[in-house]
Amino acid sequence: MVSVVIPAYNEERALPSTLDALFRQPGEYEVIIVDGGSCDRTIEIARSFPDVQVIAAPKGRASQMNAGAGWARGEWLLFLHADTVLPSGAIRRLNGMEADISAQAGGFRHRFSGDDWRLKLISLLDNVRCVRSRIIYGDQALFVRRTLFEQLGGFPNQPILEDVAFCERLITVTTPLLFSPPVITDARKFVKMGVWTSFLRVLAIILHVEWGIPVLPRAFFQDIR
Repeated sequence: MVSVVIPAYNEERALPSTLDALFRQPGEYEVIIVDGGSCDRTIEIARSFPDVQVIAAPKGRASQMNAGAGWARGEWLLFLHADTVLPSGAIRRLNGMEADISAQAGGFRHRFSGDDWRLKLISLLDNVRCVRSRIIYGDQALFVRRTLFEQLGGFPNQPILEDVAFCERLITVTTPLLFSPPVITDARKFVKMGVWTSFLRVLAIILHVEWGIPVLPRAFFQDIR
């Protein structure tokens, strides 16, 4: 079984589409939404789907995803952002890999919704970066066997780049798979932030991951709703 863990905080805009698409997926899975103290309709929307389990954790993706992993029962943990849609057949594909012990972790290529060429460029750079480094970002629907996740100690409790820090440990013990077709992330937050600002943020992370250049301050990774 796949345990889909969705960290959420004030995601009333994007969450309905994500869950609608998720529950059209065939296969064996459970869905765990970990709320970080939303003050909008996030919890109400989550509970409107009868098969969703809703739990709470302190705000922060690392905290929320670790809490969801502790609640999960599946062989696979799949960490899905609340504004990201899985490609068709993704769950069944993971179900089919449960007995293949050579497969331990992975993620999906990425693209943004819409036709903005600048966002397509960001996704292209991100995918090239991922092929090179095998560092799976959070919006690429990272999946990992639950036992391996526990052995690695889960996501480090840090405010940003917890996905990068976890994957830096992950690649020391396995080579994550990279699947196509891609997941699709709602472009709304990136457009609202400013496409070129988003581009600079992605570039800063790539420079940090590939060459160890210090990452920009936390303010550069502000919440956009």
